Amino acid sequence: MVPPRQILISDLLRARIRDGLGQDLGVGHQIWMHPPCHRLLGWSSRPSAFGPHRMVWRLDQLLQLEEGEALVEGDPCDSEQSTLDLLPTLLDAALLGRGERTLGRLVDGVVNRANGRIEYYLVARSDPRLPGSSRWRLEPDRLIDQQPGQVQAALEELDDLPLDRASIRQQVLRRSRQWREQVPDSVDGLEDRLRSWGQRLWDGGEDLIERWREDDLPPQPERRDSRPRDRTRDWDDEPDGDPWI
Repeated sequence: MVPPRQILISDLLRARIRDGLGQDLGVGHQIWMHPPCHRLLGWSSRPSAFGPHRMVWRLDQLLQLEEGEALVEGDPCDSEQSTLDLLPTLLDAALLGRGERTLGRLVDGVVNRANGRIEYYLVARSDPRLPGSSRWRLEPDRLIDQQPGQVQAALEELDDLPLDRASIRQQVLRRSRQWREQVPDSVDGLEDRLRSWGQRLWDGGEDLIERWREDDLPPQPERRDSRPRDRTRDWDDEPDGDPWI
């Protein structure tokens, strides 16, 4: 949620302009800025879908911006689209990093309503019209060069910038990157623990084998003859005579 003292350029351009009487004055169409100072001076609206006629508004004419409507005061300045095309802007400019490698585009910005200063730009890697695309914050102080249609900063990757809004894809990539960074440590720790357990088991097994070798075999239990005795032989050993006498 953007604070009340700040506005998004994209919200300003999407809003339908109305005056104090509620008259529809068209939809925001193009911003009017001063790139060297990174200030938003105003914006233009298109009163009809056809024709080159445009209305230019100063930023201090904006009274309220909410729910897709911009309430303005005063009269606009009439202009033509061919004239507005000559105005310099950094919006939609390509962002170049080190080695002049294209990292993304400036697709939006957060503006201070009090003085029109752009506090930071929003950079997108993919087409900003795609829903859920990521946005990175880029402060104007980090720009080292600006030319028509492109700006340059001392950046290696967009990840060097603070992330303002992450898409689902970006969240998955960040979580997978964190998981990959944590997995090697976990695997190394598990490998060390398994190696320690295996060594302890091996040492314990060798000690047990040595004790078995050193101890004498236990004595064999005496086996008893389980064969039945010949009782007739006992009778034969007795002396002759009548046993009842």
